[in-house]
Amino acid sequence: MLARMFVVLTGDIVESSDLEVEALEATLEAVALASRDVRAWPGVSQWGFARRGGDAWQLAFDAPALGLRAALYITACLRRLGKTRATRIALAVGPGQMPGKDPNTAHGAGFTASGRLLEKLPSGRYLDDAGGGASAAAARLADHIAQGWTPAQARAMAEQLPPGSGPRSEAAARLGITRQAVDQALWAAGYPAIEAALEALEEGK
Repeated sequence: MLARMFVVLTGDIVESSDLEVEALEATLEAVALASRDVRAWPGVSQWGFARRGGDAWQLAFDAPALGLRAALYITACLRRLGKTRATRIALAVGPGQMPGKDPNTAHGAGFTASGRLLEKLPSGRYLDDAGGGASAAAARLADHIAQGWTPAQARAMAEQLPPGSGPRSEAAARLGITRQAVDQALWAAGYPAIEAALEALEEGK
């Protein structure tokens, strides 16, 4: 099997010990569902998701430019469940091999770097990029913004972050709110700046 470039997101649930078993399972299922949505994004041909231990998970796919977008999408999908629902995410890009759709059977530089980064994330940081430089700077700034999202803002972000998400009027219809309410939520969540940064990063990769 030939190696290919993967973006690997390794995460664990924030303060999982404070959650009841049902709440923890619902949180991990939300991560899994969001990760499955990423499988349908443009440019993704190989994809895998797996649980790791009691409160951890890993997502890998072969469209590295979309890594930060995917991390923020997962973050939004969790936050819309409640203000306290969150996951740490360590992002890394590198060559690797992933038989089937199970990252637990994969190996390569990206998988190793992502796991190691998660282990050393400082307290209070929920998102980082092992690549350093501009990628890490963007991830840390996005993390600072995302930690302030309300569930309402997260619902709007989860509608608009996927590539080709369509007009905001469609998002409003799906959410059962007005277009103006969507616009207000996205503005308060920092979406214009986040989307501009994501587009700049994605165009440069």
